[in-house]
Amino acid sequence: MDLKRWLARLRAAGGITVSQLRHHRLRLGLAIIGVGLAVLAMTLLAGVGVGVLETGEQQFGAADRDLWVTAGETRLTSAGGGGFENSLTNSRSVATEMESHESVRSAVPLAFETVYVGTNGDGEFQTFIGTGVPTSGSVVQVTAGNELSGDPHYANGSYDGERTNEVLIDEETARALDVEVGDTIHVGGSLAVARNTEMTVVGISPTFERMLGAPTVVMPLSELHQVTGTTQTEPATFITITLEDGADIDTVQTSLAKDHPEYEIRSNQEQLEAVLQEQVLILAAGGTLVVLALGAGIALTHTLLTLVIFQQRAAFGALTAQGISSSVLILSVIGQGLVIGILGGIVGTALTLPAVDLLNRLAVAVVGFDGLVQMSPAILASALAIAVVIGTAAAALAGWRLSRTPPLENL
Repeated sequence: MDLKRWLARLRAAGGITVSQLRHHRLRLGLAIIGVGLAVLAMTLLAGVGVGVLETGEQQFGAADRDLWVTAGETRLTSAGGGGFENSLTNSRSVATEMESHESVRSAVPLAFETVYVGTNGDGEFQTFIGTGVPTSGSVVQVTAGNELSGDPHYANGSYDGERTNEVLIDEETARALDVEVGDTIHVGGSLAVARNTEMTVVGISPTFERMLGAPTVVMPLSELHQVTGTTQTEPATFITITLEDGADIDTVQTSLAKDHPEYEIRSNQEQLEAVLQEQVLILAAGGTLVVLALGAGIALTHTLLTLVIFQQRAAFGALTAQGISSSVLILSVIGQGLVIGILGGIVGTALTLPAVDLLNRLAVAVVGFDGLVQMSPAILASALAIAVVIGTAAAALAGWRLSRTPPLENL
């Protein structure tokens, strides 16, 4: 008997819910849009938080190195579209010393400098990240053309060997300059040097574009030092170390740190944390924004649903005066909250993916990193669940308050 009574109440509540939604379509539409925007804010900010960490891990993981050696803090710089500052001097000598360790297969200094690049010595120049590598075979993946032929210009530190004048570029750089393998470009640390330094594109490599998230020009390390005027100090951003098969990373890290206490020697995860440590205020602000977005989304959803129900107080007063029980009215209100929460959540999640694509395009243009906003089914499902749960709860609370108000007051 009780089951039949509740089914009858549900049918009655459903009829009232449909009637109210049908007769107030504008209000329904605005409520759905409001909830959708709240969901969108939550998903995007959560995606930014996840993307920052995952992008960093992917970039360092893509480098496929075991240890990273730096001379202190690793600072990000926005110069030339992004990259790192060079702080490790006499990098070749340091790398040679570390490579002598029995468990180290290779120690490779890498330098990142802002360089001017153009296709014509008398034309316009653009800034790119110039990457210097002492060898290319074990460091750089080439997808078209050839590897760099070597670094003879170094000549054991005399810098009087023959220059190769070879560069590798990634596909984004190729598109920006409208060049291909075999073409010549001008490269230099200053406009004057760039106008007088012609280099040949010998291959296409995505390695450092993936690592830094920005277009790059890769050349022999000594030639990068030459065109940027840093041959005396031989600076590098870091030295990457690859260990022999079977070598224990922690053991080698401890051994090298003991032999070279003046340098920081970190694993992939530690190096990522060191890079992000410089951005601690930004990350803290991002975390705060995520929390605020969650709170604001919940508050906005609650407020919207409360207003929607409050505007129906006259209709509910009339229904109460006609003998409709408060439980039926509360069920009808919960039905409205459920419908608005579901539809608003669907709208918000549907808008999320194109919004993520747009923000990632802007991120590439502004900071040079792709994939800074990353979305996952868990984030979308959580946002949708919050919209439904909060919408339903807010509507139930508002309905309960209306049921406690005398009908004549509502009328």
